[in-house]
Parts: sequence; C-alpha cells; structure tokens
Amino acid sequence: MPNQNENPSAPPVNDDISAQTSDRRPDVGRNVGKEARALAPDLLRGLLMMIMALDHAALGLHTWQHGTGRVQEADGQVVRSWNFTTAYVVRTLTHLCAPGFTFLLGMGVVYLGRSRTRLGWGPKRLARYFVVRCLVLTLVTVVFGLVITRGTIWFLNIVLFALAVDYLFAGLLWLALDKTEELLSRSIARWTKGRIDDASPDSDEQGITQPLLPETEAARDAQTASYHECMSWSLGNALLLVLALVAIFWNIWLSEHGGVCKQAPAAAAQTTSPSNPFLRVWFWVMMEPGSRVISGFPPMAWLSFALLGVLYARIMTARPWTRRVRTLGHVCAAMLFLTLFVVTRLARFGNLSEGCLQTPDQEARPALNPYLASAKSFFYLVKYPPDVAFFALTMAGNLVLLAVFTALPPAVCGRLTMLLDFGTSALFFYMAHMVALFALGDVAVAWFGRETGVPGPMDPEDTKGIDDLRVYFVFWAAVMLVLWPVCRAYGRFKSSKGPDSVWRFF
Repeated sequence: MPNQNENPSAPPVNDDISAQTSDRRPDVGRNVGKEARALAPDLLRGLLMMIMALDHAALGLHTWQHGTGRVQEADGQVVRSWNFTTAYVVRTLTHLCAPGFTFLLGMGVVYLGRSRTRLGWGPKRLARYFVVRCLVLTLVTVVFGLVITRGTIWFLNIVLFALAVDYLFAGLLWLALDKTEELLSRSIARWTKGRIDDASPDSDEQGITQPLLPETEAARDAQTASYHECMSWSLGNALLLVLALVAIFWNIWLSEHGGVCKQAPAAAAQTTSPSNPFLRVWFWVMMEPGSRVISGFPPMAWLSFALLGVLYARIMTARPWTRRVRTLGHVCAAMLFLTLFVVTRLARFGNLSEGCLQTPDQEARPALNPYLASAKSFFYLVKYPPDVAFFALTMAGNLVLLAVFTALPPAVCGRLTMLLDFGTSALFFYMAHMVALFALGDVAVAWFGRETGVPGPMDPEDTKGIDDLRVYFVFWAAVMLVLWPVCRAYGRFKSSKGPDSVWRFF
C-alpha cells in the first residue's frame, strides 16, 4: 500500500496526525507514541474520485444532460425543468468532489509542511516546492486540455489550474502564519510583561517578601508561554476563518448580475468583469462558446475551501485528539454548515440563483419561497462559481463523510483498499480515468449508441449516446475495476521516490 497522501488536491501526508503535533502549541503531548496513520483523508479522497467518475461516465456515454436542471449550474442561469431522479442524485453527489479536493489540498499543505520541516526543510525550500508543484499542475492543465480537445481549446481549466493556484496560495499563507505566530507570541509576551510590571507594586499584597522556588517559577513561566502561544495560534485561526468567509462571499459580490436572474435581456447582457481573459480567469467563470480559453473553476472562487482545509489541519495537529473526539468534532462542524445552508434557503441569502428557478414546481406555488417548492428546488446548487449555499452544503457533506471514516476502526479502514489506492494516487487517477472514460465511451457509443438528444461534451451536435442506466453503471464499475490495479501499482512506484520527486506530484 502506498504510504503517501498525494492527489491533485493535497500533498503527501507521511505521518500520523498525532505525530504531527507542534511543540509550540498548548497542551501538546510531547511524548506521544507512534500511532496508526489516520486514513480518513485518504478514504475520503478515494471515494470522491469514484463519485467524480460517475459524473464523467455520464458525459462519456452521453447518458443524460449535464446538470441537475438540464443546464449548467451557473450564476444567473434560468432553470425551467429538472433532470430525472437518478441524474439529479448523481450530479448532486458529485458537487462534493471539487470542494472536497480543495479542502483536502489545504489540509495536505499543513501536513506536508510539518513533515518536511522535520526532514530539515526550511521555509525557502518549502516555498520553492509549492511554486514548482503549482507550475507542474498548470503545465498538466495546458497539455491535458490540448490533448482532450484535440487542440481546439488552448487552455482548459476543468479544476487542476484552480487546485494549483489555491495550493500555492494556501502553502505560502501557512508559511507566513507559521512564522508570524512566533513573532506574535513574543510580542504578546512583551506586552503582557509590560502591563504586569506597570501594575505590580514593589512587594506582595501581604507585604511579605517570598521568593518563588525555582520549580514554581519555571512552571509559571511555562504556563505563561503556553498561554501566549495559544493566543497567537487562535488569532491565526480566526484570520483563516475570516479569509475563508470573505473568499466565498466575494463570489456573490463579483457576480455579473448579483446572483439574480433579470427579466430584461438587455440588463442581463451587461457585464462588469474585465474583458481580458488573463484578468478574468482568476475570479470569473469563462465558458463562452467558441472561445480558446475555457475556465469553469476560477482559482480565487474556490480559495475558501483551501483556507478551511488549512484551518482544519491546524486544529487537528494542535494535540493528539482521540478518535471519539475527532468524530464528534466533525459531526458538530457538519451541523454548523448544514444550519448555514438551511438559512440560505429560508432567508434566500447567499444564493446565485435568486429568481432563476422557473420550473413547474414554482409555477404551481407562485407565492411560496421558490427553494421550498420541492426537494429538488431546495437542494439545487450553483457551482459556477460556488455560492454560499453550495459552500455550506458541500462542506457539511464532506465533514459527514470524514466523520464516518474517522469513526471506523483502523483495521476496517485498512481493508478499504480500493478507496486507499485511488486516494493515494489521485492526480494519476484523475488523468487516467478521463482518458479511459472518454476513449472507451466513444467506442461504446459508436457500437451500441442511439439517438438520445443529449449533446456531447465536445461536440453539441453529436446527440448519439447510451441512456440505459444499467449499461451506464456497469460501464462505470468496469472502468473502476480496470483502474484499480493500475493506480495501486503507480502508488507503490511513487512511494519509492524521494520526498522532492516530481512523481510524488501525481
């Protein structure tokens, strides 16, 4: 079994969580024995890979129209009908993937940073590693896009470029926080000492001079230092949380239409984003037909998930939490995000689909909150770019899955070898499954397809496909079984390489 935690969204995790606690954090067990490696992130990543493949298998076979509303789940996109139930459920499940990968990316940055620091890497070497990995993923994005579109699209960002940029940003931010926390802790100590010196009289309250024993004074100093470190660590976490919220809300603030479907076409046609693609690619979705640059995942639009991953990993590495505490923590965090999602629906707040749901469900209940007209309306999410509702529900789902995997005994986790093999070679899986699904899908459609009216992902005029759900699921399962030993072999190959090998990027 590969012992690295690498994928398109997260760097390697070489050690168990308890071993990665920091000596600078309060209440850290200094003499904690080596425990079994935490497998929950690997299992989650592997499961998300398989769920993502469900979505791509439907594209490869032209099984159904892409999207829960038979159109792109985009800012200001009118939805007039719903996809059939299986397609709706599969597509909704796949919404967990991109947020989960980006969240795991931020988590992996912290684990990698601590692991490499113990190997003697300094901040400059870590920063260089983050930059190189970002450049490699960007190069893979360009080459992969040219290959899969046969040169018709010069830059196809279908997630890897966003992961690359967010990885670099999260890595540099973690380095900055790690450095400034030490400075902040010392500043708090000096400020506190100055306040105490100014407020303390020359003698104690009883007027009795009683020098502290050396052991007592050392214990007091250690407790004070621990308090200062806790303060600086907490301030860093608060900053990450604020930045994550700002990063998701700027998708609302930068919306072309304010997240509202306009009635007047002229008003909807107005644009406020830059026309230059090199400026737009960072914050805005670029899906114009005929364009040579296609970007469905603007890096800055997805940054909030990476920042939450950094915050999550800082908390998880602060002390050796028990499995029960970790499980309950995941459940509580998931409930908070689920509550936020319900608020977005009931208060019609944080959505990029206001006035966009115009299905028969809304027509039958015109006076009702459109998100409450049906279950499909309630769970409809805007992904391009993610709005607050998408952010809240997908984070809740990923945290629930992490809670489930965390609650499993390590012996049970170790038996889920397919998920572990996919989760520890995820970038390799991503590229291999795309090639396999679309290449084999083209062959299957050519031999067994019929006219379905579902446009192809690369050629909208190609409406031939396979819409039999039994064939669809068998096709997906067969490709997963074929890729399993291949990914397992690659994982073993990768684990034999050095810590700075380019093969570990995949």
